[in-house]
Amino acid sequence: MNRPVAFETAMLAGAGATMLAQQQSAQAQPAVFGSSRQTHSPYVAAKDGTKLFVQDWGTGRPVVLVAAWTFNSDVWGNHIAALSAKGFRCIAPDRRGHGRSEVPPAGYDLETLTDDLAAIIEARDLHDVTLVAHSMGSIEAVNYLARHGSGRISRLVLAAATTPFIVKTADNPDAVPPALVEAQYNEIAEDFPLWVAANEAPFFAPDTPAITRDWIRAIMLGVPIPVALACRATISSADLRQAAAKIDLPTLIVHGDKDASAPLPLTGAKTAKLIPGSKLTVYEGAPHALVLTHRERFLADLLAFIG
Repeated sequence: MNRPVAFETAMLAGAGATMLAQQQSAQAQPAVFGSSRQTHSPYVAAKDGTKLFVQDWGTGRPVVLVAAWTFNSDVWGNHIAALSAKGFRCIAPDRRGHGRSEVPPAGYDLETLTDDLAAIIEARDLHDVTLVAHSMGSIEAVNYLARHGSGRISRLVLAAATTPFIVKTADNPDAVPPALVEAQYNEIAEDFPLWVAANEAPFFAPDTPAITRDWIRAIMLGVPIPVALACRATISSADLRQAAAKIDLPTLIVHGDKDASAPLPLTGAKTAKLIPGSKLTVYEGAPHALVLTHRERFLADLLAFIG
């Protein structure tokens, strides 16, 4: 037998042995992350008919993961794997205009985005939900509770929250001046890639790998600029002070003291004071992307909180 044929035979034999081992392993061990509930369509229809893409993995008590501004559900991949392995069902949607969801020309106001979240929770008939929200997701989560109640939600987790209200007004003096908010909006409108590059360093930890930075940058820049701007305007206009004060659920707030995007004193600390009985956990040295840069600690705190 010549050497090329022998090599190919060896490769096929090796592949066959590997497949057999994998089949035996699969029979011996229960599936974890690969055990998806997505035997139905991965899409949920919003009230206006927009198709919303939803990842739905695992079985057990549901954990709904709501992503940050211009992020999509893929950023929760490692979290989903870890939580599924612990016996939780993980539901992670792509916000309209993001990821694999449809991109309608409207519906990026807070009420519609909140109703999108409600449509997903109701379509999948979720109860006893731990609602986990990062950054912009926090305004959708808090507004969901104000708009739809807590009947389906048992716990709330806010990571690097942008609540309760980030714009400076007469009754909110220690916040971001409107001129600065407008300037950032204009910079994004003028050159989104340049704005992302200019704000990348403080968003991550110094030791965040370049490949992770590249991955997140690609996700962010994959969002159409009109969608990014519309969602940015929604974040700026969202005043959830009254809504936060009415939350009656066990609430964990996780925030970094090096968060340049949503400074702790203006967001996480204020939110914790408003939500009765909430627990604020501050990560020393953590930036806005703490769910990625401090993932192991975040998961440990989340699992301890869920019980």
